[in-house]
Amino acid sequence: MTKLSDAFAQFDAYNQKDPNTFTWEKIAYPQEYFLALKLYDWVNKLDTNASEELLLASRSQHIGRWEIPRDTYPVGREAYLKWRKDLAQYHAEKASDVMETVGYSPEQIARAKQIILKQKIKVDHDVQTMENALCLVFLQFQYEDFYPKYEPDKVINILKKSLLKMDAHGHQFALRLPYSETGLHYIQEALKLIS
Repeated sequence: MTKLSDAFAQFDAYNQKDPNTFTWEKIAYPQEYFLALKLYDWVNKLDTNASEELLLASRSQHIGRWEIPRDTYPVGREAYLKWRKDLAQYHAEKASDVMETVGYSPEQIARAKQIILKQKIKVDHDVQTMENALCLVFLQFQYEDFYPKYEPDKVINILKKSLLKMDAHGHQFALRLPYSETGLHYIQEALKLIS
């Protein structure tokens, strides 16, 4: 096995332990395992010459996410942001441990961590590709189940924030995805707010 395939195998095995399930087309998967595979697929679609570090980061972006549940932090926006920051650091460390085990250099590990932590978004191509891919995974696989749970204004505001994190390249792919009539309407409303 190459270092890359060895790391992927370890990331996938770890994410397959996720007790939460994600059902897609009537098949249930460990949630973070399924989403990691789809994130990796999107990174490859967005950048056919993706760097090895970006591919590694895509497969481990949310590794072990279920181990730090949101409800272990207080309610409120400040606590939510702290949870997100702590999670990102946790994922970066988990990914680093695997990469070190399979023989990646400190420089490669540092680069993958930088992508996982989404440092220099908008100016770093790999980090921006990751952000586009994360938003596209949400839009393709989670959005239609997500938006009916919230008021339209909240949905449009969340979409606006997501779309602002993306660039024009990511938007092109987002607009080609199949949506319900209502789902598409909310996206169009959010796009009006950022155009």
